[in-house]
Amino acid sequence: MLRFFLRRSAVAVAVALTVLTLAFLLTRVSGDLAISIAGPNATAADVEAIRQAYGLNRPLYVQYFDWLGRAVQGDFGESYFFRDRVSNLIASRMPVTLTLGFVGLAVALVVSLPLGILAAVREGSWVDRAVGLVAMIGQAMPSFWLGLVLMIVFGLQLAWLPISGNDEWQGYIMPGVVLAFSAIPSLTRLTRSGMIEALASDYIRTARAKGLTRLSILVKHGFRNAAIPVVSIAAVQLGFMLGGSVVIETVFALHGVGFLAWESISKNDFPVVQAVVLVLAVIYIGLTLLADLLNAVLDPRLRTA
Repeated sequence: MLRFFLRRSAVAVAVALTVLTLAFLLTRVSGDLAISIAGPNATAADVEAIRQAYGLNRPLYVQYFDWLGRAVQGDFGESYFFRDRVSNLIASRMPVTLTLGFVGLAVALVVSLPLGILAAVREGSWVDRAVGLVAMIGQAMPSFWLGLVLMIVFGLQLAWLPISGNDEWQGYIMPGVVLAFSAIPSLTRLTRSGMIEALASDYIRTARAKGLTRLSILVKHGFRNAAIPVVSIAAVQLGFMLGGSVVIETVFALHGVGFLAWESISKNDFPVVQAVVLVLAVIYIGLTLLADLLNAVLDPRLRTA
């Protein structure tokens, strides 16, 4: 178990460093940062002054290790556009993104778990095929397109929900539903396969022989064991949702970390872009590591790995 945890932790650190390095290099190869900061009307002297002020005239490896040393301490520098500490900007926007992520995960679980159980109970029937079709459509549907459709129907035509902003709690409903569609297919299929395996096991046959009710067998015995892998995958899906919040927050104008990333990209505010990519990647890596640990705890084969 300890070796398994150490191996996974080493991989997580390596992935985090890779993402950090790529985030730094991609912002550098996209153009001259000094020109981007100075603007199109700046003179050559202005550009050179900015290059010296921000240390952009130093060798690339010096800039990288300087940024790396500050980033691991939580210091991401100052925003070029917002004129504030990047860490403060992310901290102020993160509650919106986390709320949206948890709403999306809750919607995904509420929809996918009953569908997966129903498909498993009716394995091979038209119900099973219909659930598979719904999962396939959800997997293929672009999130931004679904968001626009919901805005037109429920926001403009029916006027049931706000189409943008997060001033009211209702503003999280449509974005949460759109975000959930990316996780519903995988969670549904995983629940279905886990329930089919559980219902074919010996302890289910024993429960039936004891005369237990069908509902008791499904919930207390079947689903309780089938839900074990779903819990760990749900943590990974939450990481996917937080990463996908860039598109959803932009569509619905939710002022979270994703919307901050879009604003920063449009303004060439590279310190914010680098920090957002790193923070979202670290959150995803952390959730993936948590899922691996849950699997290790619940899987006897991994406890001795």
